[in-house]
Amino acid sequence: MARTIALATLTAGALDILFAIVLTLLYGRDPAGMLRYVASGPFPQATDMGAAGSALGLLTHFTLMAIMATLFVFAARQWPSLLDKPIQSGIIYGLITYVAMNWIVVPLRFDTPLPPKPLSIATQLFAHIILVGIPIALIAARHLRARVFA
Repeated sequence: MARTIALATLTAGALDILFAIVLTLLYGRDPAGMLRYVASGPFPQATDMGAAGSALGLLTHFTLMAIMATLFVFAARQWPSLLDKPIQSGIIYGLITYVAMNWIVVPLRFDTPLPPKPLSIATQLFAHIILVGIPIALIAARHLRARVFA
């Protein structure tokens, strides 16, 4: 299971952070600053840490992604039917991760107003469903099916 979690974490994490970097650049902002903002969730002082804060942001991002991948893999072990239709499971899981992060975690930590702006909803739904939920579910299905049904 560790290999499956690691692969899902690296894949979804890379897709998601690359998308965040592209969006940051399109808005004319600094990707290093975006990474420091990510790190400032658990480490408020990260915004003043320069390159170290950016590296901490990357570590924070992949740690969150590892948690998301681990939760899905453990759920799939508990309910193997999640592996039967990984696209459908990934969409649902992406929606769950979107709600958890954008309607609970981020608003509680950063005191952001709800509901989010429509563009934020659209980009975050895309990221959580297409770049996080579906890849995690596909990787889990590919690597766990043989073990679950063996």
